[in-house]
Amino acid sequence: MINSETLSEKIASIVGQAQAPETTLNQVVEQVGRWLNADRCFLYLRQPLLKRGRVAMCWRKNDTIPDAFQPDWREDTNVADKDPLFRAAITLQPSVYVDDVETAGSDVVNQAFEAENFGHRALIHAHVTGGGHLWAVLQPCLFGQPRHWTDNEKTQIEAILPVLQPVIADFVNQ
Repeated sequence: MINSETLSEKIASIVGQAQAPETTLNQVVEQVGRWLNADRCFLYLRQPLLKRGRVAMCWRKNDTIPDAFQPDWREDTNVADKDPLFRAAITLQPSVYVDDVETAGSDVVNQAFEAENFGHRALIHAHVTGGGHLWAVLQPCLFGQPRHWTDNEKTQIEAILPVLQPVIADFVNQ
């Protein structure tokens, strides 16, 4: 695990290695998951002009954690109708830090949707945007218990999002 003062430096170092986008993004997802001591961290990538996406990278602490990987691109425009978190992302609102899905307001999460599709208890819904588009959602999460996201964790996560956007665009446009 890396310490909280160096997450953005570590991610910048990974990105700076100029590896294949898939390799880079898999390493980033793992580093973020480990740094936050999350149960799972995934990256939902989007083809913004085609309005479709998929979970292309997923790191799990262990095999008991559900895998969220999706091999195929899917249209995602109707998801915003059911999911306030995705609606916030697609409308380029700030990232959302949910300490407890079970106590968050309905304006923040659709508890039934989260339970049916993800099953996590606490999550970060970090929005990677650029050029007026949503390119990705970075989503570390925990199962079974709430978790308070600290100001430092939020600052570190927000610092890496713009660094990831060009790598994500390269992956999506391959």
